[in-house]
Amino acid sequence: MTLAPLCSSNPEEVLERHTIEDPHAFYARVRNKHPISRVAETGFHLVATWDGILEVLQRTDDFSANLTGVLVRGDEGQPDVFELPLNFGTQVIATADEPDHSVHRRLVHPRLTNARAGKMEAAIRKWAQEALSDWSGSGSRDFAPVAEIVPARVVAHLLGLPESDVERHRLWAMMGGELLAGDINPETVQNLAIETGKMAEYLRHHLERAIAETDLSDERSLLHTLAEGVKAERITTEEATGIAIVMFGAAGESTTSLIGSAIRLLAQDNELTQQLRQDPELIPRFVEEAVRLEPPFKFHYRAVRRECELGGFTLVPGDRLMLLWAAANRDPEIFDEPDTLQLDRKHPRNHLSFGRGQHFCVGAPL
Repeated sequence: MTLAPLCSSNPEEVLERHTIEDPHAFYARVRNKHPISRVAETGFHLVATWDGILEVLQRTDDFSANLTGVLVRGDEGQPDVFELPLNFGTQVIATADEPDHSVHRRLVHPRLTNARAGKMEAAIRKWAQEALSDWSGSGSRDFAPVAEIVPARVVAHLLGLPESDVERHRLWAMMGGELLAGDINPETVQNLAIETGKMAEYLRHHLERAIAETDLSDERSLLHTLAEGVKAERITTEEATGIAIVMFGAAGESTTSLIGSAIRLLAQDNELTQQLRQDPELIPRFVEEAVRLEPPFKFHYRAVRRECELGGFTLVPGDRLMLLWAAANRDPEIFDEPDTLQLDRKHPRNHLSFGRGQHFCVGAPL
């Protein structure tokens, strides 16, 4: 058995504070020196190149999307494994394998097309203007509330939830990534479990109301679509609730992160800001470069299903992969001057920030 090399002489560096805050030097080092590398004795392996990640995504018989455990920083600061039950949050959408994944995706996709996202533009502009109006004023202000509240309102609107609960929606939209990030402690895990339970109960209540109602209009909410799936026995109530939970974290926190990254890029480059003001048609290209350079999710997991090889190294069931989108998005084999923001890239959407293949982010149009 040939094991992948350790990712560095200091393997816990993947979860060090300086790496979490500015990971790109670390990602470049593992991408260049050890494209596939294990993290200490945790059974986790980093996959850091564009080609390596695409290979994993294509080999669905070898690698499962099920989220079975995450890499965390242990009590002594060393990398450790936080095991998750197989039914954690129910394996749905992004963490479901076939055939369940296709069933879930076919249910929600009609509610999340480009056309439907376009119909929300006026409402989203209104919510953004309201948030900016509440935020603007003299002196230095924290922009995070603006970045958080708008995506939370969008997700709640999609699901058909009461606008009066917006602060609860904002909290739930922002907690999905904490566990995945690995920078947690037992108290954080307990709080996440409590809040996730509250969110599940809340969403199940509104789902049951939707099941009792009949709404077959083109403008029905995503919860009504999920309710129809439950009534048609295409999915269970638990799966429908799990899909709604995923929508909060996947759409809420990720979009908040993208907004924050975009604002920081603009704040650091006055010339770029002026260029976009003078030519707003460049803004979509700017957004694509922002999401390439600073993907909201730096990585996602895959679980090894059976003994196999990847990049010449042996993997066994129980091993896990961390697909480093953020590293692949700056792979010099794919991008010229990968660390620079360029508005004239030939293929501006050629990045992995929304995944690739059958698990390409269903909410990308938003």
